Amino acid sequence: MVTSTGELAIRQISVLAPEILELEAEAVAEGFRFLTRLVADWKNGANRFDQPGECLLGAFRDGHLIAIGGLSYDPYAGPDIGRLRRVYVTRAVRGQSVGKALVQQLLAYATQRFRVVRLSTDTPEGAAFYLRCGFQPIQDDFATHVKSLADAR
Repeated sequence: MVTSTGELAIRQISVLAPEILELEAEAVAEGFRFLTRLVADWKNGANRFDQPGECLLGAFRDGHLIAIGGLSYDPYAGPDIGRLRRVYVTRAVRGQSVGKALVQQLLAYATQRFRVVRLSTDTPEGAAFYLRCGFQPIQDDFATHVKSLADAR
């Protein structure tokens, strides 16, 4: 899957490039550890987003990784429910619709296998971003937002 918009290309990642460590360092500096978990899970094989219906997408500008995000089965819900995971956009490109384009591609991919996608975020900025992407807030121990894909099929 490759989508290009101007200089932005979104494509599936099957091998973690060394530049993921740059995104991870930036995320850690902001207090986020989820890319550290992504790298560790990838290395030990715990999660490579390679099960049917899953994917890890990267957004690239001029060949450089500027955002990443994954789609997996939601381990806290039913088999037809997906989960957005490890979505991160580098600070330099926030506000330029890179994150929204990435999430839209993840959701488009999700329609092939899932009827609902859930996620969890713990920041007001993340919550506002996902609302702009069409998610609805929910009260759940394992998710903060949900989006039905019934209309997207």
